Amino acid sequence: MLAMLVESLPHLTSLDISGTNLAGTGVAERCPASKYQQQEYVPQTDIPGLSSRVLNPLEFLGLYGTHHDACHRHDIPAKMVSGDANEDQILVAAVAYIERPAVLQKVLNDLYRFLRDETCQNIRYALYAVLEAMDRHLGEKHIQISGSATLFYIVKGKEKHIFGVKEKRRLICTLINGMSAHRDDDTMMRNGCLTLFQFKIPDDVLFDYERLVHILLHIVSEMEQGGFVQRIGIYLLNLLACQVDGVQKQLLGDLGAISQMLTLIEDRLARKVFDDALEVAWSTMWNVTDETAINCQRFLDGRGMEFFLGCLNTFPHREELLRNMMGLLGNVAEVQVLRQRLMTGQFVSVFADLLDTGSEGIEISYNAAGVLSHMASDGPAAWTVKSPRREDVLQRMVAAIDRWDLETERNINYRSFEPILYLSKVYHTPECQHWAIWALANLTRVYPTRYCSLVESEGGIHILEEIIRNEKPYPRIKELAAMVIMHCREYKETVLEAVAPFNG
Repeated sequence: MLAMLVESLPHLTSLDISGTNLAGTGVAERCPASKYQQQEYVPQTDIPGLSSRVLNPLEFLGLYGTHHDACHRHDIPAKMVSGDANEDQILVAAVAYIERPAVLQKVLNDLYRFLRDETCQNIRYALYAVLEAMDRHLGEKHIQISGSATLFYIVKGKEKHIFGVKEKRRLICTLINGMSAHRDDDTMMRNGCLTLFQFKIPDDVLFDYERLVHILLHIVSEMEQGGFVQRIGIYLLNLLACQVDGVQKQLLGDLGAISQMLTLIEDRLARKVFDDALEVAWSTMWNVTDETAINCQRFLDGRGMEFFLGCLNTFPHREELLRNMMGLLGNVAEVQVLRQRLMTGQFVSVFADLLDTGSEGIEISYNAAGVLSHMASDGPAAWTVKSPRREDVLQRMVAAIDRWDLETERNINYRSFEPILYLSKVYHTPECQHWAIWALANLTRVYPTRYCSLVESEGGIHILEEIIRNEKPYPRIKELAAMVIMHCREYKETVLEAVAPFNG
């Protein structure tokens, strides 16, 4: 039948017999001898019925899914062949069957196997084929799942560096489209999140920030509590809250990030379950509230302090959790109009007790001292609780600061020293200055490259010189201030030496 069809259409250039048995069993046939009577060698083909085309091969021959694995044969009279025998055939099939979703899904699965095994050579064309398939069939869940799984191995592979900004953005946009269309499918969400993890977050996704936040908040709120997808979703959300400006942080709050984190925390407290999602939820709120007063208010309005005490009492020995919670409260305490909501005997007692926490470093004690410094910076009249007394708390705070090692490496990242420099000017309460200037001394000593220029650019040197000249700060404060100035001067000299011109 195939021979009759082909011989009756001598000008045929493309033929697709995919999924049929027309290719036969694979026994080689010679071309009709009459056509090659003058030649010693008579060409062969492994596809019975195509012997008439061995010297005039087809431009395209579709053999995908044919019986007896016709695409795996050696002598195929066609310039391009769709099949699953090798990478070239699969990529041809991906383009040829772009309008046939049932077949296309199988093709994507074949391509996935090549990429997973790291045997794919034409990565850029593979990316193009997958994106075309996903863009063309947004509503086809299985194509989106297969495509997203394939994208994971494309961006995870050793050649991921070849993709430019334009290609990355198209890939991310296509992936977010698929996740948005199938947001209730666990596998699609899993594939999408794992693929996004291969990018530089948040930098690579800022162009589509809001849509991604919507998806991740859906994952956190609607996917299985404590399940893998929820966990990777909240990790991604936390990354999106890091290293972004106030506009994005406020957007996260506007879209419900604070309320969703608090809901997750409430669930874990109700079940008395500690997991990494609980820890990351507090970390996310710490990031989202950084220099963003409205999100600090959202935290307080959402029963955040109730959940803080709940976690403190339920998981008292989880130091990373305590660090994240106190870091968040440090952000809240920086907002003057919100500080009075922290001014209760219970809260102040808790903060004061945390000054003495230090089995795994200084971070919890440091953050507790930061909260208390901001609360004390409003003056004695604003300290409206009778117990614990203001002077007792300040004394405990100074004792804690004196125990800290100035060489301590930190797990913290300041984008601005504005809140610290504000406390440096609180002359009516030198203890506040002590905490602030110790922070500057530590950071400029351990991380001079990162923080010395920040001190100078925000006017810190002038403030520190004023402190040294002023009579009110006690000697240790002036000693620390001089230390910061020295660190900055030494760093500047090092930089100047590094860029000095050579003579001769």
